[in-house]
Amino acid sequence: MQNASTVSPAILDALYEEALCLTEAARAEFTSARAAQPSLRADSLGDAADSGTTARLTLSCEALRTTTRLMHAMAWLLNFRAYFSGELNAFQLRRFGRLPAAQALGSAEELAALSAPARAVVETSCSLYDRLARLDEAFHRGFEVAPPALENLHNRIDRAFAAR
Repeated sequence: MQNASTVSPAILDALYEEALCLTEAARAEFTSARAAQPSLRADSLGDAADSGTTARLTLSCEALRTTTRLMHAMAWLLNFRAYFSGELNAFQLRRFGRLPAAQALGSAEELAALSAPARAVVETSCSLYDRLARLDEAFHRGFEVAPPALENLHNRIDRAFAAR
């Protein structure tokens, strides 16, 4: 691997442990938050039913976003672990080990509707994902091929004539 200094086994192990703990915290928090929400009876009417439904929907959406973010992070980390243990070669890691683009975060109103511990899990998962994205970008940047000098010259000539 050309850019081994970007992701080392020690860094990877620390991030993997953090991701595992965060995944368990997310599971526990979203499970308890779901259980704590009042269930709606079939005969409930009006605003209470709408606000309860909205709260459950908001919680479900954020739980899904967070879980997806964490599963992408775990898959990325597992690919690197497989590389360092010799189960993947550098070509396979470059081809299949790319971290997907970050999921959109919920709106400020949706995040405000969550409990403080649930918000903390969401924000921590975003922070972890951002760190992994920086590592992924640095790792893949090490494999980019710079265009040859002749191609650069052709591009400069094309831009010069296009500007006229």
